[in-house]
Amino acid sequence: MNKRRINKVAVIGSGIMGSGIACHFANIGVEVLLLDIVPRELNDAEKAKGLTLEDKVVRNRLVNDSLKNALKSKPSPIYHQKFASRITTGNLDDDIAKVKDVDWIIEVVVERLDIKKIVFETLDKHRTPGTLITSNTSGIPIKFMSEGRSEDFQKHFCGTHFFNPARYLKLFEIIPGPKTSQDVLDFLNGYGEQFLGKTSVVAKDTPAFIGNRIGIFGIQSLFHQVKELGLTIEEVDKLTGPVIGRPKSATFRTVDVVGLDTLVHVANGIYENCPDDEAHELFKLPDFINTMMENNWLGSKTGQGFYKKTVNEAGKKEILSLDLNTLEYRSKKRASFATLELTKSVDKVIDRFKILADGKDKAGEFYRKNFAAMFTYVSNRIPEITDELYKIDDAMKAGFGWEHGPFQIWDAIGVEKGIEIMKAEGLEPAAWVNEMLASGSASFYTVENGATFYYDIPSKQQTKKPGQDAFIILDNIRKSNEVFKNSGVVIEDLGDGILNCEFQSKMNTIGGDVLAGLNKAVDLAEKDFDGLVIGNQGANFSVGANIGMIFMMAVEQEYDELNMAIKYFQDTMMRMRYSSIPTIAAPHGMALGGGCELSMHADKVVAAAETYIGLVEFGVGVIPGGGGSKEMTLRASDLFRKGDVELNVLQEYFLTIGMAKVATSAYEAFDMGVLQKGKDVVVVNKDRQIATAKAHARLLADQGYTKPQQRKDIKVLGKQALGMFLVGTDSMQAGNYISEHDRKIANKLAYVMAGGDLSEATLVSEQYLLDIEREAFLSLCTERKTLERIQHMLKTGKPLRN
Repeated sequence: MNKRRINKVAVIGSGIMGSGIACHFANIGVEVLLLDIVPRELNDAEKAKGLTLEDKVVRNRLVNDSLKNALKSKPSPIYHQKFASRITTGNLDDDIAKVKDVDWIIEVVVERLDIKKIVFETLDKHRTPGTLITSNTSGIPIKFMSEGRSEDFQKHFCGTHFFNPARYLKLFEIIPGPKTSQDVLDFLNGYGEQFLGKTSVVAKDTPAFIGNRIGIFGIQSLFHQVKELGLTIEEVDKLTGPVIGRPKSATFRTVDVVGLDTLVHVANGIYENCPDDEAHELFKLPDFINTMMENNWLGSKTGQGFYKKTVNEAGKKEILSLDLNTLEYRSKKRASFATLELTKSVDKVIDRFKILADGKDKAGEFYRKNFAAMFTYVSNRIPEITDELYKIDDAMKAGFGWEHGPFQIWDAIGVEKGIEIMKAEGLEPAAWVNEMLASGSASFYTVENGATFYYDIPSKQQTKKPGQDAFIILDNIRKSNEVFKNSGVVIEDLGDGILNCEFQSKMNTIGGDVLAGLNKAVDLAEKDFDGLVIGNQGANFSVGANIGMIFMMAVEQEYDELNMAIKYFQDTMMRMRYSSIPTIAAPHGMALGGGCELSMHADKVVAAAETYIGLVEFGVGVIPGGGGSKEMTLRASDLFRKGDVELNVLQEYFLTIGMAKVATSAYEAFDMGVLQKGKDVVVVNKDRQIATAKAHARLLADQGYTKPQQRKDIKVLGKQALGMFLVGTDSMQAGNYISEHDRKIANKLAYVMAGGDLSEATLVSEQYLLDIEREAFLSLCTERKTLERIQHMLKTGKPLRN
């Protein structure tokens, strides 16, 4: 059988979801044909231009406007604006025949079965036999859509439900139709994970599939509990946000962002189509939701929902909250609970659930009710919506941004303790849960030899979770493969001669213990191993150096100690590059300041596509002092040799630091010079990142890695560049574009990147640049304005302009 490849896809329907899906395929290098309907009438602008309904620009107006709006939206659906050139637009009248040339057709039209069936009838006439054809429906039964279609169509047809926004949410539900071939399901399952970077979940053809069935139950359950427990919407959002590993937007803010009408549509669908669901009445909308729908309080799209942005009498912006008893908006109330205070010192979310379930206040009561309802519901959905419990957890993590799925939370509390909580609420788990305990399995999941096993209900035994062989899950190997540990890092043996250095500090900041850990990792790797990966699976790679430590030393005027600390940071970065083993950095999420400097000094970067990387030190009143200023100067110098205009190149690299630019994807980081073409690589699926980084470390070692020599050939331009920069910063301040302190920081950076005030262009060493970088950094730390900026950042997490 020929191996199936996806080189070109057609997306039918260019609304928010269709354009988002088209952009994500363009993100991974696939050619896209995006089609939509022809407008029925001219708009005013077209009439003014004398256009007719036959003009191509008119016929493609809907699809072109939709795609243009998507590309302008924030956060962007596309990794890099130039990737949009991979999308060709057209309309369903003139261009439908072109679907014969594609490998996969994805239907994303309005959620009406009659319209979908008409579209499929047309597509069936034009598609090439063997072409995949799928629907992005969020709830219409798959079996109804393929009725009456050709046998080849039905064999290659299923549901593929992307979650919105398609670039950012990882869930990819695959829903077989009655005649879908197993080969098609296996292909899509693998393609979703490996190419689209998704968590693929094969679901049964039941209303709302897996993610929305469980997710909407959770939200509806809260809607009913909120009044029963007398909680405010702020209190619920406090209890259901980051403290339990959920997004900051928690519950009510998330509904505002998604749109109340969207949630109501899915909830009504479940209520109408699941009459036998034991929680059927829970999907009935509470009165306050019906009132909000009547008032058109749908959330962000209508300007008000559970929250409302206003300007108060003092002219300041204020966010008001909806009082669910009076249905009037009021000032936000601060939410605090004693139980939450007990979790403040517990860094790992998974370790908090036991404490939360034992809470003696209203928060504890809320969690017990919440967990009892959720545990009962998910246990009863097997085998209705899936036969495997891990699919429910995967769907909630990938589709709703939960750090842990319901069965993982239940494990964390203890299966028997969970049943106890359920019984106290008058609820019972499904029979299979008691059978599991009786069979000798005390938990839903176990870990063996670094692999995750789950309780398989039919066989009544722990079974290896499929699809994880391409991954290295650090949580699973941390204890068994630990080689060294301090308060800042854990060094693990990844096998095959490669070590991993995993940061364990708060927000993965880089302080003394992390630097000591990095040096220890290089020592160990040079002595007994072949390569080193610097990677973790936290929310962010690293938000940078520990600025609290810098602030304390600067305030105490311990400048000798600060000088030594900065030199230690610089020396550690240089050791990443100049060691006798290959080093691979694996950034993801935020990789800022020192996290960026570390990545730039590794032999190779294996970046997750969703990496937000940059040198942001200007925001706290300093320049990059851990080798970042030196490295950008070196990289600019390397471009001089290629014949680029020297001052222009240097200015571009200067502005990247001076404007504290942060790439919004790994692909943008190549444009900034932070990642290097031909050397660094990008992986779309973050779950594969550590395994991919390990493979690259092994490859470099096998090719015969030799310790590089420190550079002494960096061309700096001296006074010629310094003069240009100083004139620029003076005029920027004169025009009130930057403050006096901004100018001071910029001039310090200019001095470093010009190589000092040398009378002519000169070749210098890395160490020369590091010394003047450190000197500039230290001199800025003596400035009162810098200390104010650092203090403001520590308090608020936001930069201060002073």
